Amino acid sequence: MTQTDTTAIRHADILIVGGGLSGAMLAVQLLRLPGRRQILVIEPRAELGRGEAYSAVELGHTLNGNAARMSVDPDNADDLTQWLTEHIAGGGWPESDQQHVPVSELFPPRGLFGVYVQQRLAEAQQVGAEHGSTVEHVRAEVVDVQTSADSVQLTLSDGQRLQGAFAVLATGMFPAARTPQKQSSGLNAAGLDPWDVSAMRQLDPQSTVLIIGSGLTMVDAVVSLEQAGHRGPIEVYSRHGLLPHVRRQPPAWVDFLAEDHSIRTPRQLLRELRRHCRDAIEQGIDWQAPLDTVRAHIGRLWSQASDVQRRQFVRHVRPWWESHHHRSPPLSAELVERLHREGRLRIHAASYKGLEPASGGGVGIRVRSRGESETHVVQGAALINSSGIEYDWRRVDRPLPQQLLARGLVQPGPLALGIAAAVDGAVLDAQGKVSQRLFAMGPPLRGMWWESTAVTDVASQAKALAARLVAQ
Repeated sequence: MTQTDTTAIRHADILIVGGGLSGAMLAVQLLRLPGRRQILVIEPRAELGRGEAYSAVELGHTLNGNAARMSVDPDNADDLTQWLTEHIAGGGWPESDQQHVPVSELFPPRGLFGVYVQQRLAEAQQVGAEHGSTVEHVRAEVVDVQTSADSVQLTLSDGQRLQGAFAVLATGMFPAARTPQKQSSGLNAAGLDPWDVSAMRQLDPQSTVLIIGSGLTMVDAVVSLEQAGHRGPIEVYSRHGLLPHVRRQPPAWVDFLAEDHSIRTPRQLLRELRRHCRDAIEQGIDWQAPLDTVRAHIGRLWSQASDVQRRQFVRHVRPWWESHHHRSPPLSAELVERLHREGRLRIHAASYKGLEPASGGGVGIRVRSRGESETHVVQGAALINSSGIEYDWRRVDRPLPQQLLARGLVQPGPLALGIAAAVDGAVLDAQGKVSQRLFAMGPPLRGMWWESTAVTDVASQAKALAARLVAQ
C-alpha cells in the first residue's frame, strides 16, 4: 500500500501514537524483546525520538537534568554518560568544555539528547531485525481511534487507516504555548513561541517583553531572547512569583521514605522533608540532597493519596514543589540571575486576566497583583506564553484528544490531569472499563503518577508496557 492509498486498511501488530521520546522508547523496548512483530509509529514530525522537547535547535536550550539523571535505558543509569563520553571524544559537542564538570554532570542541549535517543532507536532496530521485528515511521497525525474486541483502528490526517492488535497513546506533552485550546484566551495567537529565536530577532533589541509564567519554559524563553540579541526589559508575571531553583549536584542523603513506610500523606511528607532539609543545612549539606531522595517514591505516594489530599497538594503545595523540584540547569539559571540582578528581568506575583488593546503595535495584558482585588494593564512590544504544559485533555483543541473523549474511549485522569488508566497503562473508558486494546504511557498518565514526564519515568514505563504487550 502506498502512502496516498486512502481505501485499504494497513495492518500491524502494535500501533504507537506519537513518535517523541515516549513512542521511541516504547519502540526500542519492543524491538529488543524476542519475537517477530511489526510496529508502526505515527508521528507528524520528520524525525522520531524528538517530539516537542528534543526538537530544539539552540545549544542554550539544555536538559534540566544532568547526564547521570537522564538515561533512556532503565537497566543502565550511566547510558547517557557513556554515550556523551564517546560523542565528545569523537569531536561532537565541542562546547561541552564550557561547563567545566565531569561528563556525568553535564547538561546537554536538548537537540543533542534527541540525537542520542535516535541512535538508541537505530541500534534497537538492528537487534529487532535479527528476529524479524520492524518499526516504521508513518508521517501523519492520528485524528480518530476506534476499538473492537480484537483490534484498534486509527484514522490519519492523510486519510490512511491503520489497524493493529494494540495501540498505545504516547502523545507526549502539550506545551501551552503551542497547543490550540478550547475557549482560548487569545494568549497564543498574540504571543511569540518561547523557543523561536528567529522570531525574537525581529524585535527591537531594547523593547519590553512580557512573559506569562515563571517556570522552566520562562527560563527557556529568556535564553531565547538572550540568543536573539534582546537587551531590553523582561517583565515576568506568575501567580506566585516563584522562580525555579538552580539544579546542583548534592551528596547522597539517606532514603528516609524507604526506611519509614508510615509516611503516606502529602502533609506527612512535607513535614518530614522539611525536617530532613533542616538537618542537612545544619550539617552544611545542600538542602537539595534530601529532596532528591523523594523522586523514586512520588508515584507510590501520589497513587495512594485520596482525591482530597491530591487537590490540597495541587492547590497549596504545587507551586513550591515545581520551583524546588523542577530545577533550572546551571547556565540558564546563571543568565536569569544575572538579568534579575541587573534589573532587566523583574518577577511579579500577579495573575494573567486577559489581553488588552495596546498602542503602537505592541501588546497589552490585564493582570491582578497577588493580594489585590483590582486589575491593571501593562504593555510591551511582545508577549510570550510560558505557562508550561496543558495536561487537561478537555481543553486541548486537537482532533485526537477530542475524538477520544467524544467516543468515550478515555476519561480525564485524577484532577483532570491527562487520562485515567490502570496500573499497567491500559486506559479506562468513560464508564471506567479497562481497555484490552488501548494503552497509554508518559505524560498522559500525569494524573496517575504525578511525575510521569521525566526521562527515567518514561523509560521505565516503556520497558514495563513492552513486556505487557508482548505477553498479551
